[in-house]
Amino acid sequence: MKLATFEGKTGPQVGIVTGEEIVPVTRGNGMLDLVARWDVFEKEMKKIAQARVGAVPLSSVKLKAPIPRPGKILAIGLNYADHIREMGRDMPTKQVWFCKHTTAVNGPFDPIQIPKVSSQVDYEVELVAVIGRGGRHISREDARDAVFGYCTGNDVSVRDWQNFTPQWMLGKSFDTHAPFGPWITTADEAGDPHSLGVRCFLNGEKRQDSNTKNFVFDLWDQIAYLSQAMTLEPGDLIFTGTPGGVGMAMSPPGWMKPGDRVRCEIDRLGAIEADCVAEA
Repeated sequence: MKLATFEGKTGPQVGIVTGEEIVPVTRGNGMLDLVARWDVFEKEMKKIAQARVGAVPLSSVKLKAPIPRPGKILAIGLNYADHIREMGRDMPTKQVWFCKHTTAVNGPFDPIQIPKVSSQVDYEVELVAVIGRGGRHISREDARDAVFGYCTGNDVSVRDWQNFTPQWMLGKSFDTHAPFGPWITTADEAGDPHSLGVRCFLNGEKRQDSNTKNFVFDLWDQIAYLSQAMTLEPGDLIFTGTPGGVGMAMSPPGWMKPGDRVRCEIDRLGAIEADCVAEA
């Protein structure tokens, strides 16, 4: 099932995407409530999808970030060997984690700001896992059951700010720099998250092209590792790393700039696309 958040008449509303249509959902208190109580809502959501009552063309609605304000956005760095090589880094023996703050969340087709304080803005296509059941001290064997679904994401990075200090948080958390969507594809429909093609295009030029089978640390290891330190809660997001081909590694660097258009796509999950605009 594909679950989206769109701009309804009275604010954000959840819908079920079926082909080229979206079916409004009036049950629950938004996407986060559905994710947290999916065991209660799943059968009813399937009935709503089949009945298609109130369905409208998908093209007629404005899609928003599937979860407008997730509790946590956790992102792993250096998780594809080709990206590690192009960044001149050693292969990590421990997982490298940072946070993107929730104010960075952006809709799947909303503009990405090029900030006033930097022109070194980079793209990073990433598989995003949405935590469902979650928990603490989740074993690798149980990690699959902790995931509700998956999205396509762009870990937009302000490289000079990222590298001012060893801690990457500021350079990863500028406003509009965590777009994801276009919807949540539930885990049962997405299938194996370690066999998905991932691609990024800037102005139609393919910049990144890889597959999640090339993870250094797979998603189950990521969940097991993170949950040793913290409780993973429904609606938390995990950005799972980006492959080689980032703008910073080009000569000269291929930064995003106002007027550019960036597209990130992942097999079976859909694509997000944004115009780059100067910060007002």
